[in-house]
Amino acid sequence: MQVTIREVARAAGVSPSTVSRALDPDGTVSAATRERVQAAAEDLGYQPNRAARGLITGRTGHIGVIVPDLLNPFFADICKGVQARARGLGHAVFVSDAERDEGLELDAIRTMTPEVDGIILCAPHLSAEELGSLHRLTSKPVVLLHRKEPGFPSVTADMAEGIADALRHLHALGHRRIAYVGGPRSTWTAQERTAGIDEMAAAHNVEIVHVGSVAPHFDGGITGAADVVLASGATAVVAFNDIVAFGLISRFTARGVRVPDEMSVTGCDDIALAGMAAPPLTTIHVPKAHAARAAVDLLFRILGTPAGEEPSEPVQRVLPTHLVVRGSTGPIERD
Repeated sequence: MQVTIREVARAAGVSPSTVSRALDPDGTVSAATRERVQAAAEDLGYQPNRAARGLITGRTGHIGVIVPDLLNPFFADICKGVQARARGLGHAVFVSDAERDEGLELDAIRTMTPEVDGIILCAPHLSAEELGSLHRLTSKPVVLLHRKEPGFPSVTADMAEGIADALRHLHALGHRRIAYVGGPRSTWTAQERTAGIDEMAAAHNVEIVHVGSVAPHFDGGITGAADVVLASGATAVVAFNDIVAFGLISRFTARGVRVPDEMSVTGCDDIALAGMAAPPLTTIHVPKAHAARAAVDLLFRILGTPAGEEPSEPVQRVLPTHLVVRGSTGPIERD
């Protein structure tokens, strides 16, 4: 039989209302009372009724996370990181895959709003204008993950730093003409990475050949992009993400081009599969678990703002990146 709040109150020698306040992180009770109530609840195996607590506090005990593509291991890792951190804070997580579709992102926000206390939007495809009008769609706080926009709290990665590491590494190996295979032009992430590689190229004395934009999937690296890279005269290529890099390597292999002897390949994201590939993929490490935790903490910081108070200027955290060197890059093969 489930333990009731009255039984906890009796064991702790307090009223049921005091138990409710003591088990609420924002409840006003003394430290000694909170400790006594929590000890009694733990001894009895008490589990709070989320629905009942929600009626009292106005909180659901849930947060939402919306990602563009769960088939990409990068976003699966983000979801695991959000879930782990939220669980530690006593919240469950609702996940929605928007399939890289702005309409589905908006539908997910609309559907989640009554069920969650706040939403983490990961790499959204929504335009800046659509993001700016989200207040018409949801009254819940929204934190952006891997997207930065004025007026929104956000957590992003310093891609310029990682790209600089990659170009320094390739330059040191003798590469001077480097191809870049970009992602969908309309996305903030693709625009940031393209701008970063253009900015860093001059500083690191390399020429960038822009191959164009591809779908951020394995097929994006296979269909045409690899052949354009080979025709460009580049001796190395940087891919939009690791999945595209795998596609490039597959196509190079099919064409009889050896990686890294005849073509060096660098990815971006450092998903778990990068270290398992053949050859293992050199890639820019993006701190997925750290970013997920930071986004959850930022959301809870906003949720902790007392009612009636204006939150401070939105926090925009930028996390460091670095290059992980593996077997897919090497010096130019000389005749």
